[in-house]
Order: sequence, then structure tokens, then C-alpha cells
Amino acid sequence: MTNALWQSPWLAALVAVFSWWLGTGVILWLVRRARPTFGRSNLWLTVLALGSLVLAWQSMQTVGTAHAYLGFVAAMVMWAWHELMFLTGWLTGPRRVAQELQVQGWRRWQQGVAAVAWHEVALMVNFALLVVLQQGQPNHTALCTFAVLWCMRFSAKINLFVGVPQIGTQFLPPHLVYLGSYFRSQTPSWFFYVSVAGASTALAWLVWQAQTAAVNITPGWTLLATLLGLAIVEHVLMVLAAPVQRLWGWAMGRTPPLTAIKAEGG
Repeated sequence: MTNALWQSPWLAALVAVFSWWLGTGVILWLVRRARPTFGRSNLWLTVLALGSLVLAWQSMQTVGTAHAYLGFVAAMVMWAWHELMFLTGWLTGPRRVAQELQVQGWRRWQQGVAAVAWHEVALMVNFALLVVLQQGQPNHTALCTFAVLWCMRFSAKINLFVGVPQIGTQFLPPHLVYLGSYFRSQTPSWFFYVSVAGASTALAWLVWQAQTAAVNITPGWTLLATLLGLAIVEHVLMVLAAPVQRLWGWAMGRTPPLTAIKAEGG
């Protein structure tokens, strides 16, 4: 009975949703504490992230229910480390001021990249390390989990930069409010529709593969499909005026004032 429970796709979906909700909430709570606590938080999560690399490698060696959950959780912990290091301001980019007033075109792209460059490099290094660990191993849950998170977060960053109606500045902690100047609040661009359509097509293909029995609906498959579905929902919420922050009201406390966003030279 216990083994059947862990193999249930409903449980795997619930684990994915709960991990997404709780992980996001914990990070939001940590980055809204006093800044002197950031060092301790980053240190402890760094220790956990290093341990998760070992667990990810162990999960890759065997295909099975337990190893699917292990790989998923390990990748989520690694992702939490990147989120915390970014949102505490320890791993953002060489540019740590607001975007210049009225800047457009290539110069705007340069400033936007400079604001998050080190974070993107760290993600690439982490993914490359997982690829190396994956060589010759049969279980791809950890690698695929990290890949889904990375691709969809990159898509979200581009959408915020080129423009969407809901830019989510309420989620920025006070010390990173300047990043809101790099977001553009406007009607969705063509990139939004392309990115959502691409992700939705990938999810539809996964579901079709399961429906035609081309793949088995394993916990690992369900964890990845649910995570991709959540990422698509996050994208859709960029165009809907929904009070999403209420999901993490316990973690956010007071949101930073938007008036704190000041463009360079303003």
C-alpha cells in the first residue's frame, strides 16, 4: 500500500505543487528579514545545495520512485540556492543601479544583462555540472527538473524585460527594488505568446505521450509535467490582474514601496 501511494501520480503532482509553493514562500520570507541575517541564510542554504549535488548524483544512478523524488527535491534545493543568492543581492550582476532614463534599444539590453549577468552564469555552471554528473546514468529527473526551471525562468525574465501587464514588482525585496526599472509594464509582446505557446506545446506533447502509452506515467514524469504546468500558469499570470501575492502573504509581510524605484540620472 505504501509503495502504491508513492507511485500515485496524484501524490507526485501534490509534491510538485507543495514544493513550488513552500520553496517560493521560504525564499520570500528569508529575503524580507533584516539584511544582517542574509549571510547566515546563504551559508546554510549553500551547505544544503552542496549536499543536494551529491543527492542528485545518487538519484541519477537508479530509475525508480524513490530516486525520482530524490532527484526532484535535490534540483529544487539547488534552485532555491540560486533564488536566495539573487534575491539577497549577493549574486545579481555587475550593474547594481536602476536603468538609465529613456534608454532604448541595444543599450537597454546591455544594462539589463549587466543587472543579472552573474546570476545567469551561475545557473549555466550549475547546469553544466549536472550534465557532467548525468553522463552514463539512467535517471534524468534532477537534470530535467533543473532544465525546466531554468528555461521557464529565463523566459519569464525576457518577458518582464520586453513587457507584460503584470510585472510583479511587489515580489522584489526592498534592496532590489531598483530592478523594477528594468521591467516594462505594457501589453504583451510577441515573445509572450511564443514562449507560452512553446511551453504549452511541450506540456501537450508530454500528455499525448502518456495518453498513447509511449511513456509510463511515473512519479518522475508527473513531477516534471506538473512543474512545467506551474511555470505556464506563472506566465499567464503576467497578463492577469490577480492578487497572486496572497498565496505567500505569510512570507511577504510588507511589500516594498514602488516609489523606491528610481532610474539612474532621475
